[in-house]
Amino acid sequence: MRLDKFLKVSRLIKRRTIANEACDAGRVSVNGKPAKASVKVKVGDIIEIAFGQKTVKAEVLSLAESVKKEDAKEMFRYL
Repeated sequence: MRLDKFLKVSRLIKRRTIANEACDAGRVSVNGKPAKASVKVKVGDIIEIAFGQKTVKAEVLSLAESVKKEDAKEMFRYL
């Protein structure tokens, strides 16, 4: 699954266009490397997102094309 789509479906970032912009600006990294929006994400990957002064680190637990809002939290775990 593409990184921008995972960020949207898991609700780490609300909209896919914003996820794309964050990736283009270099604020998202996968497994310690800066990542573009098209990077393929797999279970076990560590995603790090810089929101201004705050950094969010999460591990990918599952992948799904679409999930309900309540189930989105089960796709990742904060580190």
